[in-house]
This record gives sequence, structure tokens and C-alpha cells, in this order.
Amino acid sequence: MTIPYNSIKPYLFKFQPENAHHIAEFVLRLPNFCQLPFNSFLESHFITDDVLKQELFGRTFYNPVGLGAGFDKNATMIRGMQILGFGFTEIGTVTPIPQSGNPKPRMWRHPEEESIQNAMGFNNEGLLKVQKRLKERYPFSTPIGVNIGKNKVTPEVEAINDYTKLIQTLHTLGDYLVINISSPNTPGLRDLQNEEFIARLFEEAKKITDKPILLKIAPDMTKEDAVALTKMAVEKGADGIIATNTTIDYSLVPNPADVGGLSGAVLKEKSFEIFEAIAKELYGKTTLISVGGIDSAKEAYRRIRAGASLVQILSGLIFHGPDMIMNINKELIELIKADGFSNITEAIGADRK
Repeated sequence: MTIPYNSIKPYLFKFQPENAHHIAEFVLRLPNFCQLPFNSFLESHFITDDVLKQELFGRTFYNPVGLGAGFDKNATMIRGMQILGFGFTEIGTVTPIPQSGNPKPRMWRHPEEESIQNAMGFNNEGLLKVQKRLKERYPFSTPIGVNIGKNKVTPEVEAINDYTKLIQTLHTLGDYLVINISSPNTPGLRDLQNEEFIARLFEEAKKITDKPILLKIAPDMTKEDAVALTKMAVEKGADGIIATNTTIDYSLVPNPADVGGLSGAVLKEKSFEIFEAIAKELYGKTTLISVGGIDSAKEAYRRIRAGASLVQILSGLIFHGPDMIMNINKELIELIKADGFSNITEAIGADRK
């Protein structure tokens, strides 16, 4: 079963990007109430070949392609994402108290560049509502990551309290947690990408839980700074690194808005360069997840061979549609076998060996 997305996309793109997202969310929430009509789509799109299966964070990942944070902000589409074929879902970013985010419009398409610019600002329904939904869903048959961030109104000097509160409340309701200090859409957030804050945060987090906690970084720092920061984070207890978030390099697109971060195809090389630098230092020492401009099996496999155990996709869905995840996983199986590997674990970091 496939969907003729190229026929649907022109009509979907007539809507403002955020409104189109709400339409997609409406559809992807339907399996929460009645899954039976979606079972045939699940059977065709969720790829479970043993070649792709691996164990991480104490869970089985049936395929390595996950949903990046930012799409399912409020944990409403976990079942729907599995039906699309994702091997895992990362919800959030969740903040302690609900917040509406930045003023609208706050999302723009760059169709020719297959890229999105967003200045959403951690709009979400807050900790208590997300906690309630996760209690209803977790544990789930595919892994769930929980991405957490500070509220906009929280001063930088008190930011650690937001993160520790979120960890305390949500660590039993997901398979891993992600510290998000790399979004460009919360004032002062990226200032927390410093060694003093990271060291203190992971020391406090490890007192609360032994659940895996990962750090997500921005693509706009120098390679040297990115390596130094992530290396220190791992030394202080980070169980993995996610690289990267969106970029504020507006030179990548013509006629950009003057706020927000860019994701999608224009982020591909910038994200890969930072990931490659980090992988040179940390491959084999921690779990690495690559995100940013991944829109094909070829690109996903490049990240895997560079050292990524998992990859994440978000903006690519908007331009390539709901068959994208199925197609990537099917082609990944072929690429892995063509290199003489019997399982993805043999391919991970092949270019580092």
C-alpha cells in the first residue's frame, strides 16, 4: 500500500505550513482511537528485517530510522509514527509549564531547497499533559525518546531546575531522554552550550536516574568547540550525542525569514561535518545519533558508516511524504548487504575502522 504523495502535496502546500502540520497531526492521531483501518499500512511500511535490528538502551530497535523531536511535541502521534514505519519516536520538546511559543507566522517552506525554517519556540502543552499521555502509552512496542527543554520565562541561572524537574517526572516514561539546549528559538538557550552548565546538569541528572540521557547540539559552533563540548558531556555521564539541531546560517537559502532555524536538505552538509568531527572523537565511546538533512537511504547510510547507530528524520517527510521511511529502510537493507554485512551493527562506523 502506497500513497500518491506527489499528487497530494500541491494541495497540502496551499495551506500555511503550521496549518498543514495540524492536518497531518489530525490524521496521525486517528490510530489512537481506531487502529484497524491502518493495519495494512503498518504491515507494508514498518520494516522489521533482521538486517536492521539492533539492541540499544536496553530496547530492540527494529530499524534505525526515527522521528526527530519537534514533530510530535505533545506525545499525541506515537502510534501513528510507528504506522508510518519509524523504528523509534522522539517526542517533545517538552517544557515544565505549557507555553504557546513565538508569534505567528513562525514556520516557512523553502520548496526549491526542500527545507523548512521554523521559529516555533518550544510550543507545547507542558509537562503534566505529556506525562499523562506517556503513562497511557509507555512502554510501547517501539522505543520512545523524550526531548526536554527549559521554559522561555525561566532565567538562565535557574535553567537547571527546569531540566531536573523534567527528568524527575519523565524518566520512567521513556526509553531515553534528550537534553535540548540547541534550539535557536528560545532566547539564551544556546548560551547553555557551555562546559560548566553541561557538567553540572549531567552530574545532577545522574543522581535522579540511570535511564540513558543524551545531549543534542547545534550545527553552528566550530568543530573544535563541538568536539570539546560533547567529549566533556560523555565524561560527565551523557549516554549519547544527537547531532544536529537546526541552523541559523541563513545564507543557505534565498529570501530567508530573519528568525528561526533551518532544517531539511540545506542542512545536510553542515550537519554531517559536525557529526563527522564528533564521530572521529567519540565513535566507540558512546551512542551517536545523526539528524539533519537526511532524505534518502544513501544519506542515512553515509551517517551510519560514519558512526551513527541511529538516524532521525523530520523535514524530509514534508517533501517526500509518508512512503519515505519504508523506502529508506528497504534500500538500507540492500546497501548493508551490498557491503557484505549481515547486520547493521557491522556497518555502523565502517568508515572509522
